[in-house]
Amino acid sequence: MPRSTAAVHRDLGGSVGVVDDVQILQPREVPLGGPRAMTVRRTLPSRARSLVGGWCFLDHYGPDDVAATGGMEVPRHPHTALATVSWLFTGEIEHRDSTGAHAMVRPGELNLMTAGRGVSHSEFSTPSTTVLHGVQLWFALPGHAVDSDPAFDHHVPEPTYVPGGIARVFLGELFDVRSPVVTHGALTGAEILLDADAETVVEVPVGHEHAMLLDDGDVSIDGTALEQGELGYVGTGRARFTLTSRAGARLVLIGGEPLGERIVMWWNFVGRSHDDVVAARERWMREIGEGVPEGEERFGPFPEGQPAALPAPALPGGRLRARG
Repeated sequence: MPRSTAAVHRDLGGSVGVVDDVQILQPREVPLGGPRAMTVRRTLPSRARSLVGGWCFLDHYGPDDVAATGGMEVPRHPHTALATVSWLFTGEIEHRDSTGAHAMVRPGELNLMTAGRGVSHSEFSTPSTTVLHGVQLWFALPGHAVDSDPAFDHHVPEPTYVPGGIARVFLGELFDVRSPVVTHGALTGAEILLDADAETVVEVPVGHEHAMLLDDGDVSIDGTALEQGELGYVGTGRARFTLTSRAGARLVLIGGEPLGERIVMWWNFVGRSHDDVVAARERWMREIGEGVPEGEERFGPFPEGQPAALPAPALPGGRLRARG
């Protein structure tokens, strides 16, 4: 696939560089763990970029043969000061969390879990799933929402027909469609299916930044081609950009107003300081170890009879650095 008429340079740190004002972020492979580790392709965070709006994490996985890898097996684990978005193309995942939510993640359906001050959850692909394919996204909550109550939302966006394809807007506003889901900030998330020979103009707020993950097919952003699994970033200052495809494509678009705050992100925690993360880790280890009085759990009660919770890894030496 031709990259662009402009020169492309590659560097260390997961970026191909800036081409025609599009920064191309390459994925790195990360095993989720276990004896038959499912491997994901991570483009956020990277050395080249930590945030796109408030979006701080993007894992892309599959099509994954569940019989070979065991699929998704993620026991109970904690989160703080962020929200998780599960979006599938194929397969099904069973979700449980400490808000009391028990839901299935299915293709084309949004499951949004907002951690606020603290939440815990588990995710397992269902026995009927043979192929698992989708994305896991996180966004950092703005400062005014980091101590909010945890919450869970489920939403099924209607397909919107746009010139050259179909969009499912699951968060924020795009193509004159607004999702009803609350995000505590100006964020956008959508799946876009482009037809063959498509040319689709995407109008966006000038003050927002955006990125597009190419899942399948071929696409160019204002003439800059992405390869499968790459994330193409477009900064603020644009009112629109054009997506073109020769054979058709599936994309995931994320974007939003720049967060405007520096965050500390380590393991499954987001904080505003090193001390925030240390406190969250200590509390998690206490709750799954010696325990705390009923009703005082930061990470909530969890149904009995579930696999053992994941312990937090040891903190690295030195202080965790803020980014963003």
